[in-house]
Amino acid sequence: MSRAVFSEAVFGEADFSEADFSEADFSEAVFDRPGADLGWAGFHQPPDVVAELSAALFPQVLRRKDQRWWAEQYVRGLLAADGRKSVRRIASAVGGGAAEQSLHHLIAASTWDWSPLRAALAQRLQDAVAPAAWVVQPMAIPKVGEHSVGVGRQFVPRAGRPDSGQQAFGLWFASEQASAPVNWRLHLPGGWIRDAERRRRAEIPEAAGEETLEECAAAVVRSTLKWGLPRRPVVLGAAGPDLGTAMRRYREAGVPLLVRVPGGTALTVAEPSLPGFGAGPLAAQRIADSVRALRRPVQWADPLAGPTTVRSSLVVGVPVTLPDDGRPGLLLGEWPDPRSGPRTGPRPGLRSGPQADPCRPPTDFWLTDLDRMPVPALLRLAKLARRVARDCATTGEQVGLRDFVGRSFKGWHRHTTLASVAYAARTLDTTGAITTPARSA
Repeated sequence: MSRAVFSEAVFGEADFSEADFSEADFSEAVFDRPGADLGWAGFHQPPDVVAELSAALFPQVLRRKDQRWWAEQYVRGLLAADGRKSVRRIASAVGGGAAEQSLHHLIAASTWDWSPLRAALAQRLQDAVAPAAWVVQPMAIPKVGEHSVGVGRQFVPRAGRPDSGQQAFGLWFASEQASAPVNWRLHLPGGWIRDAERRRRAEIPEAAGEETLEECAAAVVRSTLKWGLPRRPVVLGAAGPDLGTAMRRYREAGVPLLVRVPGGTALTVAEPSLPGFGAGPLAAQRIADSVRALRRPVQWADPLAGPTTVRSSLVVGVPVTLPDDGRPGLLLGEWPDPRSGPRTGPRPGLRSGPQADPCRPPTDFWLTDLDRMPVPALLRLAKLARRVARDCATTGEQVGLRDFVGRSFKGWHRHTTLASVAYAARTLDTTGAITTPARSA
């Protein structure tokens, strides 16, 4: 295969009709242009989105009328309370001190199961968000003390150092227009699993076992698969230390994976016409550098700069074999396009002929087993991790995803589930005016 034919193959369209996962139909439908209508225009927005969500979700899980009432008030309080979303502040926003005991009981002492509520929420958001990917997003939760369930010394990326806290993984529906969390898993360090007294105090279920962070991230995907939703590629913003095992784990679960990897990741070039073929394992950066002449500009929506901002990167895709098992994969190398500042509005036609600094190394590397999907669609998938990280740090903070102040495993999951409902209300509230919280008598 010549380089010209190779470049056309990885950047153009192809016939994917034989693939179990219809990559061509998927990329054509989802990545038409930034701001494309992915189901929002036809979604009927009622005047009170919290009431509508509550009526749709809570009767499926909460049997008693009073439980449904207080669950709705908890969601309203999360949206209305200022600062850290403690039960006291939530109660103050929806009913004052008289509501505090009822809201505390709903979270800490009720018996309702959060899993069916999350599944119902995911079904509700499937059409509204029209996810192009499931993004698995880590969430570090700083904590003072040692009694909150799962607390331990965790590496906090934003601080760049270990700190005391909890570590959780959320599974987010993500498209270029929106994202929303639908499932969660709290990582439990070995010290919590092996200590019977800590388990008892925190009400950790007997089935919970010790797992690595990578296993915890994969487990939130496996539990989501049980809900029977349309499957989407999983996007991971960072690879763990055992990349080969991680990729096998997702493949065995039946979902494609796109994962950001370090430049030193060892891979084997699989295309005979490319430099490095037959040389054995080479670093990802070296592989991408050797084919920089094949880079092409790819445009993508940048949520960090505004809802209609479009940026451009220079990208190359190289067929490689995946670590350990020799299966086919694709390595993406990305450089910033020096000729392209942020744009607004629809994507213009792509310009050809990259003119970047020839000595500048790639800035990002992504590895995927979606080796038959065109490179532009893959890069736009990868950028969804950027959207989710931004949304988690903004809307996620506004609805209190990190703000559970209790100590129990069950309480953490119930709070995070209702915070996800509050997040969905923000996402679905296209009018920009969440209804003022109803106050109890």
